[in-house]
Amino acid sequence: MGLRLFNTMGREMQDFVPITPGFVGFYGCGPTVYNYAHIGNLRAYVFLDTLDRALTWFGYTKKHVMNITDIGHLSGDSDAGEDKMLRTATEKHQSVMEVAQFYTDAFFNDIDRLNIKRPDVVCRATEHVPDMIELIKRIESNGHTYMAGGNLYYDVSTYPDYGKLANLNLDEQKAGARVDVDSNKRNPYDFVLWFTKSKFENQALTWDSPWGRGYPGWHIECSAMSMKYLGEHFDIHTGGIDHIPIHHTNEIAQSEGATGHKWVNYWLHNEFLVIAKDKQSADSGESSKMSKSAGNFLTLQSLIDKGYEALDYRFFLLGAQYRSQVFFSWDAIDGAKSARRALIKRIAQVIDAAKGKVADISALSSDANKYIETFKSSLENDLSTPQAMSQLQTAVKDDSLKPEEILALVHSMDSVLGLRLEDEAAALNDKRSAVVNVNSHEGDEEAPAIDALVEERASAKKAKDFKKADKIRNELAARGILITDTPQGSVWKRS
Repeated sequence: MGLRLFNTMGREMQDFVPITPGFVGFYGCGPTVYNYAHIGNLRAYVFLDTLDRALTWFGYTKKHVMNITDIGHLSGDSDAGEDKMLRTATEKHQSVMEVAQFYTDAFFNDIDRLNIKRPDVVCRATEHVPDMIELIKRIESNGHTYMAGGNLYYDVSTYPDYGKLANLNLDEQKAGARVDVDSNKRNPYDFVLWFTKSKFENQALTWDSPWGRGYPGWHIECSAMSMKYLGEHFDIHTGGIDHIPIHHTNEIAQSEGATGHKWVNYWLHNEFLVIAKDKQSADSGESSKMSKSAGNFLTLQSLIDKGYEALDYRFFLLGAQYRSQVFFSWDAIDGAKSARRALIKRIAQVIDAAKGKVADISALSSDANKYIETFKSSLENDLSTPQAMSQLQTAVKDDSLKPEEILALVHSMDSVLGLRLEDEAAALNDKRSAVVNVNSHEGDEEAPAIDALVEERASAKKAKDFKKADKIRNELAARGILITDTPQGSVWKRS
């Protein structure tokens, strides 16, 4: 079938055909580093990582570029509100760059814990202001700008295709109905390319420019940095669906206004993660979008503090297709946690049975190869991770396959899913071996009888007969035998 992707530009599934055969250049909107990323934000980066890994699995070489926004992003996407970075710096009594570095480090800590591959290029806005100025000059020379109130604006009336990504019909929009009104704007959809001190008199970071000392608008950074590292025409641009109506729409206008030709071929957008108390609430629509402004956001660390692992959350996200709204509830994350552990335990058993052998992925039996082919078809269908996950989970339980074939399937499939399944399963086996070694009582004639009592105590605990369990522990303690409960079972030793 070949890889097919849903292109937001045109709202249709399309065959993926890279500009350069065998190579993919793609850009993903990165974080604005003024606060911790919440788990809804992180969904975008798990999706980006899945795309990155899938392209590699399909045999493409690629260049993945992501920005770090450390200037210019206002609390309202349409040039309204205050600077997010400056606001946090003021609250924390720190410099803007101290805030940016702290939250950048926190973001990449989350990325690493989720086993997300680092992009090939990570570019900070503050380090690319000269590139933005040069791009704005090109936009200006092509007649797309005007000065008003000390700021340089992009005039959307000069770009006939403005709004094509979001299906906006400007003639049908009333001024200010969907965007904030700025009295300097000729059209409510016009946007700022360069701010001067007229916007924020005490802006922390400013640069000299042909339009006065100031700083760039948010949208220009993505255009300038993507072009610097990927060229003026590249394959894929990604982001959350909230970027479609303003940020990505403005990126297209300014980029194509500068170059005079098509900028990006495929636009991919992930849906929101929303909060629900439980499955019933999710099914009934009792949920809300997770956001920092609403104060209802959860960080990855908050999940870890509740006893989940970062990869439980990755597993949870992969259970939904990236274009589907996903409902987060504690019931749902519990289900993902249990399913991931069950999968790891099964793979651990397969590793034992394979006795160190792994089959050649190119020489599988016809039955094993069917799993790879269906997995491939799932990815080709707009990166359908739920279907891909299903193939993996079914394959590891297929007793008709040789253990070494199952391991080959796990290795190949998990190179896309990124769940570290082999490492986790091997670690589980190591823990089990350690328990066996600790609990080895070779030569102790009483060991079988003690083992039986320890097992009887474990059964009593499982049945919640704690009185009986405590009685057995006390009896063994009186004989100088100490019991230690571990995640892998109970072990005993003589005192």
